[in-house]
Amino acid sequence: MTPIERGLTEAQRDRAAGVLVGTAAGDALGAGYEFTYPTADMPIFMKGGGAFNWAPGEWTDDTSMALCVAEGLTRGRADLDAIAAGFMRWYRSNPPDIGNQTRTVLSAGTVGAAQMADAAARLTGRTGGNGSLMRTAPVALAFLDDLEGCIDAAGSISDLTHFDVRAREACQMWSVGIRYAVLTGSLDGVRLFLDAAPASTSDYWSPLLDIAETGSPADFPNNGWVVHAVQTAWWAITTAGADLPQTLELCVRAGNDTDTTAAIAGGLVGATRGISSIPADWVDLLHGYPGATAADLRALTDKIVNINPKEATP
Repeated sequence: MTPIERGLTEAQRDRAAGVLVGTAAGDALGAGYEFTYPTADMPIFMKGGGAFNWAPGEWTDDTSMALCVAEGLTRGRADLDAIAAGFMRWYRSNPPDIGNQTRTVLSAGTVGAAQMADAAARLTGRTGGNGSLMRTAPVALAFLDDLEGCIDAAGSISDLTHFDVRAREACQMWSVGIRYAVLTGSLDGVRLFLDAAPASTSDYWSPLLDIAETGSPADFPNNGWVVHAVQTAWWAITTAGADLPQTLELCVRAGNDTDTTAAIAGGLVGATRGISSIPADWVDLLHGYPGATAADLRALTDKIVNINPKEATP
């Protein structure tokens, strides 16, 4: 029997709920510090403000786009056209914060996933931004029964705006890691993905994860690039021993694209430690496009993994 057919355990449900809420918590925590480098004595808290004057607990484009992805997911299926349409609705809401690469693709006014992916594929120059990785966390929730489906969906959703091999691989690796974490509570899924991946993928990423585990943010400072974003998130998670508040604080202290690296880390460490590991005062503050709260994120999670609300943990 598959994990869903036999029913998720209470611990697995807690971890599944931690995926989207962990993403949003990291995003909102980092929002007030984006493009800065907090000093060692600067307190890190859900303060809001920042470059776009966020309210305390308000999430940014990272979680807004993750919600667009989540709304196009059902158990065992990713509706790429629905996800693309969700991106366009969000874009037309005139969001205050949107990545340059994503803006270029969405401003083409495409209709449907195929057109959107084609617009992304036509971009030239640097196309490996972190904008598809920041939204990939919910993909795993739809494919707890299906490893290969998770890999395929993560790659296809990345391609909608980021036609770049490293962005695609990062989304696949991270989504598999999240899937494995929900099912087992372990971070091992990231390395297991690389163990099974083609040599061109594993030989590229494995040494980079090694550097992240032994180095410091000074070794991967350009975390607007998907590669350094992965390294920043992995450094924070492994340095903190997957303690969720400490992981997210470390992402913020690493500086630069703080909301995104913390959102990326939050999805994986939330899947590892569960929603119960997220400070309640953070959860209570969370809100953002499209007028949603943490309760809505949890309800959407239950819908994707096909949990009856009456059966879900309180």
